[in-house]
Amino acid sequence: MGHEGEAGDMGVHEGATVLVVEDEPSIADVLAIALRYHRFEVMTAGTVRGALTLAERTRPDAALLDVMLPDGDGRALGRELRERQPDLALVFLTARDAPAEIVGALGFGDDYITKPFNIDEVVARITAVLRRTRPADVLPQRPPLRYGDLELDETTYSVHRAGRSVELTPTEYALLRFLVRNEGRIVPKEQLLRHVWQYEHSAESTVVETYISYLRRKLDALGAPVITTRRGVGYGLA
Repeated sequence: MGHEGEAGDMGVHEGATVLVVEDEPSIADVLAIALRYHRFEVMTAGTVRGALTLAERTRPDAALLDVMLPDGDGRALGRELRERQPDLALVFLTARDAPAEIVGALGFGDDYITKPFNIDEVVARITAVLRRTRPADVLPQRPPLRYGDLELDETTYSVHRAGRSVELTPTEYALLRFLVRNEGRIVPKEQLLRHVWQYEHSAESTVVETYISYLRRKLDALGAPVITTRRGVGYGLA
């Protein structure tokens, strides 16, 4: 169950990245799983500070924001994200349905969803918003992802290390991109299987180890080892 044939199925949100900002882990997990199932790239944060850091590094196409966050207001976060990135699609999650709040959010957002929500409706709303804000025939221009002397071009899907080109397969690129986007933490093998290969309940698979070894062989030829292993846990960047 790899990436073959995915490009034609993804339609208007091909390659679209959604930033989910929700401080309830159970809700954030449900949203992330559903969006990834529908072929979105997903990043999650539980705080305003975490969301701003992720958005600055990766420039998402859409943000799904809880209105009530532990360190701030989701609407204020939305305003700041929109100021930084005017073309960002904004969808708000709120447990309250007061008309004044909804109108206030929609004054600068694109849509809102009240809790409790139907997960299929969330996916449909985000897809609809992206259809309006991100035409399918326009390739998004994103800043490169960087980690140390690594640079990943999010438009051409090319990789350079210390200024030298690194030839990666699409799967190797997806694996490296996910590790870079999660810099500073060890990513469990099960999460890599779900995100890169869409495998579920396949912890016994050796595909992660195999592709990690491929990446190491190519990257380590141009510099010091960059991928670290935490035995019994997962992988991260050194």
